Amino acid sequence: MKLKHLMMMTAAASALMALSTAAPAFADDAKLEELKAQGFARIAIANEPPFTAVGADGKVSGAAPDVAREVFKRLGVPDVVASISEYGAMIPGLQAGRHDAVTAGLFMKPERCATVAYSEPVLCDAEAMLVKKGNPKGFKSYADVAKDQSATIGAPGGGTEEKLALEAGVPRERVIVVPDGQSGLKMLQDGRIDAYSLPVLSINDLVKKANDPNLEVIAPVQGAPVYCDGAAFKKGDEALRDAFDVELAKLKESGEFAKIIEPYGFSAAAAMSTSREKLCAAAQ
Repeated sequence: MKLKHLMMMTAAASALMALSTAAPAFADDAKLEELKAQGFARIAIANEPPFTAVGADGKVSGAAPDVAREVFKRLGVPDVVASISEYGAMIPGLQAGRHDAVTAGLFMKPERCATVAYSEPVLCDAEAMLVKKGNPKGFKSYADVAKDQSATIGAPGGGTEEKLALEAGVPRERVIVVPDGQSGLKMLQDGRIDAYSLPVLSINDLVKKANDPNLEVIAPVQGAPVYCDGAAFKKGDEALRDAFDVELAKLKESGEFAKIIEPYGFSAAAAMSTSREKLCAAAQ
């Protein structure tokens, strides 16, 4: 009787374990079905060309949304609907269910990998600083900004550049949170900040559009790492992320991935030369 009772208890425990492990997968599968039914995925972007952009007509473009739109289309989700967000608000918004994914140049780092489910890499870039012509303060690194006790640097709130500046020793009061590229450009031109920092491609896009001969780009910033982003999904939506990865891999293999991102200046080879596993384990 004891053996039979033990076997019944073991069977019940096994059934319960199977149910508990199956439940998240079911929930994940349901998420993709939900997106198919509503006909679009809600994505968070930063309106930071060439990573992300919103035209005067409201149309969403940029390398990250273009890749996401194509992948979601292949998953049976016809379109994406974007909302502009500060980098620091993207992950909380994702966790709160306001976004289905973040496709915004949100670079992979171990601490972010612990809070969201990243896809495989999509876009890679280095860091740059925009300064006045002649680089009057001689900046080459964030540490140089820290050493100059009168220097201020602008950066996106919650973004990589803000973090790198703070880690290099720039005091909080000298790291100015800037809402968008045009604001950063204007603040630099007006002398309200001494440098403005964004990824290389974003700074180059800003300078090209500004057509201001009194500006100079410092790139790459010395001592700053090269980062890659991926589409970020809410923890618990791993099946949706995995489905995204399958179509992303097909896109890369077919050459369509390069056709989407390289006109924006990004390297498909750079994104294909690394992996989520490597980037999420990288030392900071």
